[in-house]
Amino acid sequence: MEIAGKVAVVVGGASGMARATAEALAGRGATVAICDLPTSAGAEVAAGLGPSATFHALDVTDFDAAEAVLDEIVACHGALHVAVNTAGGGVAQRMLTKDGPHSLADFRWTVELNLVGTFNLNRWQATHMAVNEPEDGERGVIVNTASIAAFEGQIGQVAYAAAKAGIAGMTLTMARDLGSLGIRVNAIAPSLFSTGATVGISDAFADQLTKDAAFPKRMGRPSEYATLVLSIVDNPMLNGGTIRLDAGQRFGPR
Repeated sequence: MEIAGKVAVVVGGASGMARATAEALAGRGATVAICDLPTSAGAEVAAGLGPSATFHALDVTDFDAAEAVLDEIVACHGALHVAVNTAGGGVAQRMLTKDGPHSLADFRWTVELNLVGTFNLNRWQATHMAVNEPEDGERGVIVNTASIAAFEGQIGQVAYAAAKAGIAGMTLTMARDLGSLGIRVNAIAPSLFSTGATVGISDAFADQLTKDAAFPKRMGRPSEYATLVLSIVDNPMLNGGTIRLDAGQRFGPR
């Protein structure tokens, strides 16, 4: 899909990989709508992208609000062609501890934030894309964010790994569901990236965490995630897959 002239929503776009993606899409001529928490820097980021960019406050676990915000974006910009979804997080908790078993509430919250939140966004994003005029048969592109924890979850990551595995697991089926409409669906599974969540990690600890990568032995850069998003949007043959963005790293148990 040609990026210039299209409307893209970037969920989580106030910081990190999503912010870099919003900047990259705007740099290629897309009109960008950023969704993030009302307490985020989303309004300032949108202002920096130019007069056509907009910010829309959203907590992805407010499932009714997600529908309303996407309706608002389409009403404002006229269409929706590209959706990039990065909002997520989790808890570090073992299955059994001295205080008892893993909290069911924490597990449920992690799955709702990452997996249910992503699915809910996808169903409304696809609804808007389905009415677009096709471009070489294509009406929209959805990019979700999994994690290599989906495949090699570490000790204490059972909730997060389950949620991210769900994102990876629904990718091909969703692409098949939407293929007749000309909507592609892919997921990116990053390793450890330099984002707000990792800002407190020391260089020495970062080296330890990435020592098993093949090359480069460092945390990923937000711009590298953004570059992959652009490639996915550009290339119509990329569909139904979860692409590891991990420098050849495989997580060990801890």
